[in-house]
Amino acid sequence: MTSRAQAVVGAGYGDEGKGRMVDAIAHGLGAGTVVVRSNGGAQAGHSVVAPDGRRHVFHHFGSGALAGASTHLSRFMVSQPMMLVEELRAVAALGGTVAITADPRGFVTTPWDMMANQAVEVARGARRHGSCGLGFGETVGRCEETGFALTVADLARRDLRERLIAIREGWLPARLAALSVAADGAGSEFLVAARSDRLLERYLADCGDYMEFVAMRPDGDLGSAAQVLFEGAQGLMLDQHHRDFPFVTRSNTGIANMVAIAAEAGVDRIDAHYMTRCYVTRHGRGPMVDQRDLGGLFAVVDPTNQPNPWQETIRTGLLDVDVLAATIRSDLDLAAGSRVDVVPHLGLSCLDQAIGGRVTFIDGGMVRGLDIGAFVDLVQDRVRAATIAASFGPTRSSIQFPLPLAGEGKTPQAARVRA
Repeated sequence: MTSRAQAVVGAGYGDEGKGRMVDAIAHGLGAGTVVVRSNGGAQAGHSVVAPDGRRHVFHHFGSGALAGASTHLSRFMVSQPMMLVEELRAVAALGGTVAITADPRGFVTTPWDMMANQAVEVARGARRHGSCGLGFGETVGRCEETGFALTVADLARRDLRERLIAIREGWLPARLAALSVAADGAGSEFLVAARSDRLLERYLADCGDYMEFVAMRPDGDLGSAAQVLFEGAQGLMLDQHHRDFPFVTRSNTGIANMVAIAAEAGVDRIDAHYMTRCYVTRHGRGPMVDQRDLGGLFAVVDPTNQPNPWQETIRTGLLDVDVLAATIRSDLDLAAGSRVDVVPHLGLSCLDQAIGGRVTFIDGGMVRGLDIGAFVDLVQDRVRAATIAASFGPTRSSIQFPLPLAGEGKTPQAARVRA
């Protein structure tokens, strides 16, 4: 039984180094660790590079798989049968752990959710929202707001084919009409493909594969795991309740879902590691706290977030430490009043990209520069984090990680970061 869990939460617009931190924590926790996906869906892309060079961008599986951790898809995680089995084979080929369970209540994406998502994004033209095009938001809306819900439990139903046909013939046309996607306008090409029976049969086969490889496990059973590690997707600045709506994701990206799962599983403490780069990025449309070229300040290296038609080119800016601290405090407030104690920690990534060992950032509305050690001290103090972990490269071995990971009753001790 476990009464204490670890968690990794993105504090920005995503792409903060969550995968790297999950890999590091899972490696430290050791055998019996289960990584719990607590929000989002297959649109997540968490990059992990193992010390021996193996690399994978995780979509369904927890980012601790290369470190030996199993995966659990919580009731807040949206499954994508079309992509899961393909990823399972990729992770297995790398020697990762592919043991995976799912809460039966989790929502499931269909090809028609993807088509609605892509059709409306194309139809928006210059007003697009920067969606990944994988149907996550459409899935949540269909399942929460209509009679066409599809859950993991439904994939075992005898009438699955009929339910899918109802989504294709009933929900999709009505949804596209509501989104003002004309039958002969921009985005209409997706309607032709949607009617294909071949697509239906392929998706049914994908659902069959999903049920073969994924075991059912209610979230409440997680208390029996040796170690629980929650993995958030996207970041706090993309939370569905953030002020930048509609340029957000349709989920709770922070501690709220984790606390709900922990309460159900009998876990009473979460050590939450809030992740940020030492600068900020955003891949997709929408406002940024700061946006500017970082040439001469940071040697930005990002092999994962390449330009693509859906999210376009990644943007950069300076980290505002006051905004970071306020954002994390607001997320922690969501746990107030619950019986789950949340202890905040901080993870800073990409410090190796600070040119000359000096970090330029925004503090009190002014641009400042400090050497890495002084910057880390300032951010830890401003966020009021119990500990801080600093990453100087792409692998777990690059992380200076002072927090004792295993065992109860240990008091975390902060350590000075070495540049």
